Amino acid sequence: MALSACGYGSQAVHDTTARTATKGRKLSTDAVRVGYFPNLTHATALIGVQKGLIQKELGGTVLKPQIFNAGPSEIEALNGGSIDIGFIGPSPAVNGYAKSKGTSLRIVSGAASGGVKLVVNPARIKTLDDVKGKRIATPQLGNTQDVAFLDWVAGKGWKVDAQSGRGDVSVVRTDSKITPDAYKSGSIDGAWVPEPTASKLVGQGAKVLLDESTLWPHKRFVTTNIIVRQSFLREHPDVVEAVLRGSVRTNAWIKTHRSGAKASANAALMALTGKELAPEVIDPAWDSIQVTDDPLAATLRTQAEHAVATGLLKRPDLHGIYDLRLLDKVLAGEGRPAVPDAGLGTG
Repeated sequence: MALSACGYGSQAVHDTTARTATKGRKLSTDAVRVGYFPNLTHATALIGVQKGLIQKELGGTVLKPQIFNAGPSEIEALNGGSIDIGFIGPSPAVNGYAKSKGTSLRIVSGAASGGVKLVVNPARIKTLDDVKGKRIATPQLGNTQDVAFLDWVAGKGWKVDAQSGRGDVSVVRTDSKITPDAYKSGSIDGAWVPEPTASKLVGQGAKVLLDESTLWPHKRFVTTNIIVRQSFLREHPDVVEAVLRGSVRTNAWIKTHRSGAKASANAALMALTGKELAPEVIDPAWDSIQVTDDPLAATLRTQAEHAVATGLLKRPDLHGIYDLRLLDKVLAGEGRPAVPDAGLGTG
């Protein structure tokens, strides 16, 4: 079985409102369609679109955003030509590349690191060893967090059947939108989930037992990448470069305006979903997410190896999944060094 989604439902939510082109010359196409999630780990897209920072770099080429709630629907849209560029988690990116035998997409930049936690009912689970025998939710079978949890369980020496989720721990695949209700009802004892779901559970009395970042070197691991349809990359590299320049400059703005960026991300969520996150949810969630231009390629390789070890992924050939040449060009223009592709680049 190949890896599955990022765990935010299964339907695409369309935003058909094109962002008004700014003054400047049109690039090699009239418009570029960019997909992303209404989720804090996609803060670069939320803020870059909301504040017009990406559109500014596109000049006369119009940015057309399209909102998704899950990785598979975004990959399907990319493969079908409905979008050109997407912000997406590592598992669906690997899945899409592997299933197409390396013909569908390239990863051209990073976007976010971190923001994933194991949160538990403190009345039932007080230590990491207490997780054994309990019911722990992950967003979806084979998704990024599901693989991470199964790998952690294996590291404890516990046995779980990856497909059914049954074993020394019961892995309960639960859509992140309903995980808080499942926790409130007592049907799960905890969850290995991304933000803001983790902080929503904490708001219901759960306790953070483990931050996944502590399991990775330098506490950094890829949560969100930027991918591009290969045919679009070949035909419109100037447009991809402009989007990446907008992404890089958005991330720089986020890092120097953390408070303002948090408010901007919340305003974008309000516009897209009709709801903003309460301070007790967004504050800890925001603090645990780092925006990054570096795709942290070595961690994607490790995540794929974990998926293979669990039996959820046949060993993929990931060589060529990265094409970081345009990102490196943009970074050089900002006086910054190139980023590594862990030997998985097109060169």
